[in-house]
Formats: sequence, C-alpha cells, structure tokens
Amino acid sequence: MALSRNIVSAVPLPRECSVIDHYPRTDLADAYSIELPPGVSQSPEELARFMFAHAPGWSRALMGLRDLLVAGLGLKTVAQLTATTPEQAAQRIAFFKIYSRRAGEIVLGEDDKHLDFRLSLLCPPAPRGRRLTVSTVVHCHNRLGRGYLFVIAPFHRPIVRAYLRRAARVGWPGATPG
Repeated sequence: MALSRNIVSAVPLPRECSVIDHYPRTDLADAYSIELPPGVSQSPEELARFMFAHAPGWSRALMGLRDLLVAGLGLKTVAQLTATTPEQAAQRIAFFKIYSRRAGEIVLGEDDKHLDFRLSLLCPPAPRGRRLTVSTVVHCHNRLGRGYLFVIAPFHRPIVRAYLRRAARVGWPGATPG
C-alpha cells in the first residue's frame, strides 16, 4: 500500500489549476500527480519547499551542466536566481520566484528573454485532497526559447517525476496542528 503512494502519474492539467490558461499559447504543458499519505501537510507552499529541498543529486548535476551551457547565451543561471537574503527567500522556493499563493495552490516560475514558465503545485483541500499535482506551462518568445525547450523537455519530465518520488520516499512533512 505504501508503495502505491510513490507512483507518479501523468495527468491532464487540472481545470482548477490557475496556470491552465496563463499564456495565450503554450509550447509545453504537462502535469504529474502523486497520492499523499494521511497526516501529511496540505500546504502547497510547505510541500513545494520540502520537495525542492530534497532534489535528486543527478538533477542538481544536470542543472549545473545547464548553467555552464547557457551562461554564454545570457540566460539566467541558478546562482543568479537563488535567494541571498531572508526577504528574497520569502519570495522564492529554491530558484523559482513565487508568483501567487491561494488556498490549495502555489504558483512558481520565471520569466526570461527566451521563455516564460509557470509551475503550479495544487493540493486541493480535503475531502478532495490527498493528491499533489505539479503542472508546468511554458511559453517561448523566440527561436532560442523553442530550441532551449526542445533540448530540455526530455529532461523536464523525468525530473518532475523524480522530485515527487524522492519527496515521497524521504517522507512528506507532517501537517501542523492548528
């Protein structure tokens, strides 16, 4: 039974996901969902912070390689995006900017000269809860963006799945009383 909670499923973008119609045109849109065990936090922000704090080592290595390759193109690197002060940390999760928070959802992302993307972590309140769905939408601005997306899309999908599986294996944070 516990093993089933480590299964990550590709799902359609949930209708209640606030990024579903964020861009007039999307160049990538996907969503992955995982069951959450009883007693786990239902806070999308807490789940996001936990998930990104427990990144698989191989994904960090890929991001390092990505940074080496794109630095010469003038694209933002992880180091440039990472918070350095407590005020910045409150507005970022890992290297993602927080765009919005609402009950059951947090939206992260980044805008750059080649593409913009949004990442929704949706955890509807009980009784519909018990699942975390991570949805990604990407809008490319130019050929550089489309080329970049072509190269990274095959890595994006397994990385999202790996982040969700790893957080489940490590053990999601518990719900805080109150």
